[in-house]
Amino acid sequence: MPESPKRKVVVTGGAQGIGRAICEAFLREQAFVSPWDIDREALSELTGLFRAQKNLLLPLACDVAEPASVENASSKLLDAWGKVDVLVNNAGIFLNRPLAECEPSEWDRVLAVNVKSIFLTARALSPFMAPGSVIINIASTRAFQSEPHTEAYAASKGGVVALTHALAISLGERGIRVVCLSPGWIDTSGWKKQGVPPSPPLRDIDHQQHPAGRVGKPTDIAEMCVFLVSPQAGFVSGTNIVVDGGMTKKMIYVE
Repeated sequence: MPESPKRKVVVTGGAQGIGRAICEAFLREQAFVSPWDIDREALSELTGLFRAQKNLLLPLACDVAEPASVENASSKLLDAWGKVDVLVNNAGIFLNRPLAECEPSEWDRVLAVNVKSIFLTARALSPFMAPGSVIINIASTRAFQSEPHTEAYAASKGGVVALTHALAISLGERGIRVVCLSPGWIDTSGWKKQGVPPSPPLRDIDHQQHPAGRVGKPTDIAEMCVFLVSPQAGFVSGTNIVVDGGMTKKMIYVE
């Protein structure tokens, strides 16, 4: 029998953290993978890590908040591949800033990277996605609960959830599924480029806050992405799936 064609997968913010784990998971599936990232140094390091699979890898420098940059990356990608089967919109930035100190330019940048980028990539690439293709948007449990001083991030992730179901309705007419994942606490230590200071070590109480018994790992999100593009998930579209070890369902009282 002829070999099944390899999937062609784009992962924004793919050079570090959850994005890197998603790239690795799809490479294990023998997919062609194109990580897009603004950090050229991290992209270069990623390429070195996956040197054995360099024939499957197409790293592209891209600022996903900028239309011209997205158009440039899309043009290079389509020249090489001609189509896209999976788009994972993972790129995102976090901002913790007291409301009175948050500059409008900072607000705009968070919304641009976290929400506008999904509009830009879907607009550029969905015309080249066939029926059966999938878009996965990475939101956050911060869309539904907050810590102080995170207005921009919470608003952006709420926007990702809403944009997901809007895209699912529009693109469903062409047989493209659109799904949203909301990670909870994910420890990305060990998934960053060299030179990034390590996160503080996790404590027992950090794990105990989770009914699953532990803080999440990037691979928890990556494996869910692999499942969502499989035929077994073919009836899943337009919805948000929380992947948080049950943390947001646990009521906490101060004794």
